Amino acid sequence: MADGSAAETIFAVATGAGRAGVAIMRLSGPAAATACRQLTGAAPPPPRQAVLRRLREPGTGAPIDQALLLWFPAPASLTGEDVLEFQVHGSRGVLAVLADSLAGLPGLRPAEPGEFARRAFRNGRLDLTAAEGLADLIAAETGAQLRQALRQLDGELGRLYEGWRTRLLAALARLEAEIDFAAEEASVPAGLAAALRPDLAMLAAAIAAHLADAGRGERLRAGLQVAIVGPPNAGKSSLLNLLARRDVAIVAATPGTTRDLLEVPLDLAGLPVTLIDTAGLRPAADPVEAEGIRRARARAAAADLRLVLLDGARPDWPAGLAPELLAGAQLLAVNKVDLGQVGRPAALAGRPVLALSCRTGEGVPELLEQLQAQAAALLADGSGPVLTRARHRSALQATHAALTRLAAMPADSELALQAEELRLACQALGRLTGRVDVEAVLDRIFGEFCIGK
Repeated sequence: MADGSAAETIFAVATGAGRAGVAIMRLSGPAAATACRQLTGAAPPPPRQAVLRRLREPGTGAPIDQALLLWFPAPASLTGEDVLEFQVHGSRGVLAVLADSLAGLPGLRPAEPGEFARRAFRNGRLDLTAAEGLADLIAAETGAQLRQALRQLDGELGRLYEGWRTRLLAALARLEAEIDFAAEEASVPAGLAAALRPDLAMLAAAIAAHLADAGRGERLRAGLQVAIVGPPNAGKSSLLNLLARRDVAIVAATPGTTRDLLEVPLDLAGLPVTLIDTAGLRPAADPVEAEGIRRARARAAAADLRLVLLDGARPDWPAGLAPELLAGAQLLAVNKVDLGQVGRPAALAGRPVLALSCRTGEGVPELLEQLQAQAAALLADGSGPVLTRARHRSALQATHAALTRLAAMPADSELALQAEELRLACQALGRLTGRVDVEAVLDRIFGEFCIGK
């Protein structure tokens, strides 16, 4: 945001685009109360009490709408500033006239993308992880994603990281105190650097355990990728349509009908799953089909789960199906059990294989049950705070690397070098929550050792 933006009052529609029964126009900033007087002829209502008032254009007095007003004075508001909400009828006309009226008032302007959340962060109402949780909550498509986002918005992740940062700051403050004041201040005990090592080792172990999560939180946020692979005419597109409960892919008896990747998002008992239909794997002379097969192999290799679907009427192992896809498949199924006689390729000997029919639906519930179990094992289970972004992982890796370098130093090494590694660890953790403050170290020093009195 531009300098001086804190003195500006911003406004934006807080509800979705298009016609609706109700829409919310939200204002935040010092001129919110003035805007209320200009549009309603009265002061803001009592805090957090809904009041019905007529809105009128400030210049002409022409009516805009009947609106419910909610007033949240600073600092107890979403942004930490004065916040006013107009709940109006959700027509485009009402919102357009209301926005024009607000834009014509001194000190008001339309909000930039994410500016309400950014002001909340700037005013200490949200840390960065909570702001990310808010964005994830808005984007959540399944119950599991919603629950993870809510925990992050409620500060679960931020409190964990801030607790670690507080321990690092305390250690850094003690180390800085030993460097600068031990010779002069009797209140600063000597040998603090060595005494700090056990707690820092425990902290490094906790961070390492947090990082060793197999990407469950990130997968839950983005959705699990499940690639359906197999030879042509095995029924991959039919299975995709069956699971999606709509006609997504073209189904035909002609081999090679599917040539590009088709993706369908599913809510699998609250878990976000994206099914990917791929081209049938076989030797192909046609360059377009060959490109589709290349993409199928690449996407299957990158997917979180692979479901290999075979044609029960053709038990011979197709030459075009790569052995590594079979070896890495978490789910194996043979289609067309409704034909009465289902073959089983010799390559599947000793491995559990589901028998199903995309025509009759036989075996599909069992397939969904296994798919759900596999997905649950790969996704966060809500038992504790988890990483949800690559940004978190990078900062924590930097923190752990600094603590590892510190642990590798001899106990009698230069204190300034040990303090630098602690400082780097603190800064990396501070970037996670947005709290990077060198004054915090001084606060710790003077608070714990009474230096400077």
